[in-house]
Amino acid sequence: MSTAMNFGSKSFKPRPPDKGAFPLDHLGECKGFKEKFMTCLRENSFESALCRQESKDYLECRMERQLMAKEPLEKLGFKDLIDEKLEAKHDKV
Repeated sequence: MSTAMNFGSKSFKPRPPDKGAFPLDHLGECKGFKEKFMTCLRENSFESALCRQESKDYLECRMERQLMAKEPLEKLGFKDLIDEKLEAKHDKV
């Protein structure tokens, strides 16, 4: 009974997530990217490091369709994947 009384005396102030809300993809705009990412995870025993390209593609899709706030990919931990693309472009030229 004393526990119930303690809940009333404490004030809880919720705060929003640091990166903002992630709206659900109700229209399935990024479903294909999500499925590729989930398939990759299943095939690699849920070792996310092996599915970084799929993760990057999924997050880019969400940012392009305003389903999450735009962030530089470097801040999301994909700097090395961006550098690889730039090097591949320079090698082709």
